[in-house]
Amino acid sequence: MRADSDSTLAAGSWQPGAGSAAGPYCGQTQSQIAVLAGVPRALLFGDVSSTMDVAHEAAAEGAPAGTLVLAEHQLSGRGRAGRVWTSQAGSGVWLTLIERPWEGVPVELLSLRAGLALAPVLDRFATAPVGIKWPNDLHVHGRKLGGILIEARWRDGRPEWVALGVGINVSAPADVEHAIGLSSGVMALDVLAAVVPALRRAAAKRGPLSSAELEAFALRDVAAGKRCSEPAPGTVRGINEQGELLVESVEGSSAYRSGSLVLENER
Repeated sequence: MRADSDSTLAAGSWQPGAGSAAGPYCGQTQSQIAVLAGVPRALLFGDVSSTMDVAHEAAAEGAPAGTLVLAEHQLSGRGRAGRVWTSQAGSGVWLTLIERPWEGVPVELLSLRAGLALAPVLDRFATAPVGIKWPNDLHVHGRKLGGILIEARWRDGRPEWVALGVGINVSAPADVEHAIGLSSGVMALDVLAAVVPALRRAAAKRGPLSSAELEAFALRDVAAGKRCSEPAPGTVRGINEQGELLVESVEGSSAYRSGSLVLENER
């Protein structure tokens, strides 16, 4: 694990406990990345196991809200349910953002809000409008552009921090089926500058999904009206204000708070 040693991390602030200095990210130092992304702290890495793992380590040692963990390459980036996220150097934006204090909005709602915030800002970089697949995927032309992973940590029965992980393919990984990248010529720094402020706005929202958020999701829902096999056989009918997936079957309509959505044509 190699961390940039830029002076943005002043004496007394959290710093990575292992590794030697790495080069800048896309030619930018930690202080420059922090200004670009609009955050108080940026931790830059060349190779790292997972930005999510580093973010939890940093948060446990006192990293402040708004700390951004950014890597050129994740050796074992992860998605939901322990799935591996391919994240090669130079092919995408791989980051985790720490927010605290966190008032306990359900992880499922935060994941959906992150998707709702990121999709419109990514539209200008993509080859077509960005769609959302419940609960945490971003799609273009029916292929996966990016994913969101939210993890919270608790202490004494109360949430202490939340880590918001985002992976976006700037270019499509050749070894991953059904993946897609952004438009040719898009720069990772431009994506970063758009994504992080949107992610922070999403993390600041509270309460159930509003009618405006539900309408926005419906406009980008890539699964609405399609048949699914998971989380249960039926037809996808959108989401409710709690972020639960609605599936209609012959027995009626059921709401699912967590799990994976598998469409019949994905088998």
